This record gives sequence, C-alpha cells and structure tokens, in this order.
Amino acid sequence: MLAIEISRPGGPEVLTAVDRPKPIPGRSEILIAVAAAGVNRPDIMQRQGKYPPPPGASDLPGLEVAGTVAGCGPDVNNWHVGDKVCALVSGGGYAEYCVAEASVALPIPAGLDFLSAAALPETYFTVWTNVFDRGQLKPGESVLVHGGSSGIGTTAIQLASAFGARVFATAGTADKCAACKRLGAEQAINYRDEDFVEVINTVTSGSGVDVVLDMVGGDYTPRNIRVLAASGRLVQIAILGGPKTTINWIPIMQKRLVLTGSTLRPRPTAEKAAIAQALHQAVWPLIEQGQAQPVIYATFTLKEASEAHQLMETSAHIGKIILAS
Repeated sequence: MLAIEISRPGGPEVLTAVDRPKPIPGRSEILIAVAAAGVNRPDIMQRQGKYPPPPGASDLPGLEVAGTVAGCGPDVNNWHVGDKVCALVSGGGYAEYCVAEASVALPIPAGLDFLSAAALPETYFTVWTNVFDRGQLKPGESVLVHGGSSGIGTTAIQLASAFGARVFATAGTADKCAACKRLGAEQAINYRDEDFVEVINTVTSGSGVDVVLDMVGGDYTPRNIRVLAASGRLVQIAILGGPKTTINWIPIMQKRLVLTGSTLRPRPTAEKAAIAQALHQAVWPLIEQGQAQPVIYATFTLKEASEAHQLMETSAHIGKIILAS
C-alpha cells in the first residue's frame, strides 16, 4: 500500500511516500480502506520529533480516517466488510489502509461524504471530552473558545451553540472572526487588535465566562483566569504558547475555579470507546440534522501531505485540512 512516513525529524519535506505492507487487524481491530484522513497539529509535532507515537501505535502520522471496512479481527462482531466508518486512531492514518480499534470507530453520519467524515474524529472526540465532560458546559452557560477558526475551534463553537451555550471566540484575522460568528459565536475577538480580557469583561458586565477552552497556554493562562466567572473551568488542550507561566492563586481560590486539561492520543481504548458512544448518542444526530458540520478548508492527495503540512503551518486555514487517498 501507499503510505506517507516521516523519514527523519524535520520540516514538511521529510514526509516521504513509501510502499508498505497492508496492516493486519488485531483481534479487536478493523482494517479500513482509507478514503480520506484528517491533518492535525499533533501530526506536525510528530513530524518535528516532538510527539512520538504511544507504544504499539503505528509510526505513520494520521490520527483520524474515514473509509470502508476491509477486514475484521476475530473478536469484532459490530462491524462487517463494506461498512462505511470514520475512526480515531493512534497513528497510521496517512496510508491507503489503516487499522483501528472497533470500539473507537463510528458510522459515518447520514449526509456526509468520506472527506467530511474524516474531519470528525480527532476534533469531535477532543471537543466532547474537554468542553462537555471535563469542562461540564451546560445549556445557558458561556464559553470562550480560543483559536476559534481552527478545526477544534470551529467544532467547539458549533457544538456549544447547538447545546444552548453563549459562545465567544478569539481568532487572528477579520475573515477568521467573521467565520466564527457565522458558526455561532456571539462575538469574535481579533486577538491581534483587541484584549480578549477587556472585551469579555465588557460584554459580560464583569461576570466572565463559565468555561475557557484554550490551546495556547503560556501567558494566556493568567488572562484566562481573569475572564472566568465564579466556579469557572479552564480546560487546556495544547500549549502552543509554552508549557509554563506564573499564576496568582488568590483569584483561583476566591472564584473557586477549576484548572484542568487532557490529551487524547495516549488514553486507554476503553476511555476512547466511551467518548465514541457519547458522540454517537448526543452529537451524531445534531450532525445529521445540520446543526453541526465539519468545516473543510482544503483537500490534498495523500502524496501531497507535505503541501498540506505547509498550509497548516501558515495557520491561514479556517477549519480542517484533509488528505484524500
């Protein structure tokens, strides 16, 4: 099969097309003939040598795929050859075939093609477990989504809005801010021109927001604490601005704040399967009703993975970048 491997740590040019044996599914796995795969920031980090795959995972990049079941392990009874699925994987998505745990695969929502379905798993799993599980966002509450025009951001805005929350977002250009508002954000803040702390405190009359979803970290952390309401929750999913900062514990104690976060890739299969079940029950109907949809910015062929990574590193995109096999 055609696969894209990381020949050595480095820039996009180290992504290399190679011929590899088709993987064999384990007892609880399915083999997927990949029609499309999503491109995500962790892929960039893995290519740079900063995010190695967990033990036992494929060394190939790619954390989400959509395609057709081409084989099943002996313990799999909920999928059959020919079923159309999308799946969260721990690696191996940049290839014509990929194995996935059967319990972490989901049927493609009605009305979606393979390209759109490939944009679902990584972002929807991440948003559900962080915004609604760890962040405990409830209808009528408010959320600030940093990086609102990213794949995670566009998903978080739509789902929070669909579940009845008041949504604010930050983004880096006027076009990106406009996109956030089209997706359901009440207000989008251009962080290059405005201080999100001042804007949020103004529009909420000083009360702040209940949840902040952040992928920046660094010096955003004390600012996020300032915009949180009493009993607010800061949920950290990445640290693009650095892993360290200095915080003041007094407002955390006074406002009874919760600071939490998570990573997705290393979590046990059982935990990922529970997220998949929750998505199927609570979110897949919203997708099928058109209340939430993946936002696709650009599509490349598998052999154009380097170009896809180059685009992602510019941060010019709004939504997802997809590789089509």
